[in-house]
Amino acid sequence: MGSGGAFASLSLAIMRGFVRDKASVFFALIFPLMFLVLFGGIFSDQDQSRIEMIQVGDVSLVDEMPAEAKTAFDETFEITEESDLDAALEQVRKGDADVAIEEQRGEIVAHYTQAEQVKAAIVQGTLRAFVDGTNVALSGAPPAYTLKTERVEDDSLSTIQFVTPGLLGWAIAMSASFGAAATLNGWRSSKLLRRLQLAPVSTGTVVAARVSVTIGIALVQMAIFLGLGAAAFGLQLTGAWPVAIPLLVVGTLCFMAIGLLSGAVAKTTEGAVNMANFLVLPMAFLSGSFFPLDAAPAWLQTVSHLLPLRWLNEGMLDVMVRGEPWTAALVPMGILAAFAVVVTGLAAKLFRWETA
Repeated sequence: MGSGGAFASLSLAIMRGFVRDKASVFFALIFPLMFLVLFGGIFSDQDQSRIEMIQVGDVSLVDEMPAEAKTAFDETFEITEESDLDAALEQVRKGDADVAIEEQRGEIVAHYTQAEQVKAAIVQGTLRAFVDGTNVALSGAPPAYTLKTERVEDDSLSTIQFVTPGLLGWAIAMSASFGAAATLNGWRSSKLLRRLQLAPVSTGTVVAARVSVTIGIALVQMAIFLGLGAAAFGLQLTGAWPVAIPLLVVGTLCFMAIGLLSGAVAKTTEGAVNMANFLVLPMAFLSGSFFPLDAAPAWLQTVSHLLPLRWLNEGMLDVMVRGEPWTAALVPMGILAAFAVVVTGLAAKLFRWETA
């Protein structure tokens, strides 16, 4: 049998094993989709940190606030000044700021981003409170200021756009790491690795079969997520979203490496899967898969940038939702690829053919 036939046979055997393993199918497809449906319509309240505001030009509201209100305003908002409205809107759109305000003949216009649903509501409510408070302070005259709010994104964008990338990233991370961990340890425990080593099949063929199946599953997950989001929740992708496909492939390889490390260290298949779960599940909470991290302490946000899932999530969010060009995915792809190489090397160093 040639290398091509061996590759096809191994890939088919691995795929059949995946399909027959109900737990693998559940955790790779059904379980993540449950969260997609849940987070697509329900969001819990969160405490918010200081709001980052860009002031475009002169805004007399800020100068005419009573002293007490001005102190509270400064404690609530972290203000930077910008003369170019388009530049300010771009910062809000990218998530570098929460709101940009300008004044148009007594009307305060607040430009906010829909990417963070909870913060968007808080920004609008807080600004309205300060506007109303200033109007009351300037009593004896008609209201001096009115507030108008505008989204920086296209009106066609909805909540599901911002939920899907994070949940998809978590699903890919979980499926790839669990599959690699279970396969490596299971094959080692059953002595299948030894038999494959003696068989007329190259190591490269075995590895290629395992990788191709895992990537194929990841692409199926992506198709199901996007299909369900579009059919059930009105998902509309924007920007250079096809670049999310190679980004997803690199992310899959990265989390396969984590699974290989778990499989190399653990002595049983159950232990390998549990170790992968121990690594991936907390990472999902710390990487913005389930909820935004804007309210998290600064040190926790710094830690999250050390996690590969954060880069996968941010990269997909940039090209699928924020309208960033395809180049926005290059840095996340580079970081994920480097992480995959380092972790795979560590797994190879720690791997033993026989469990002690």
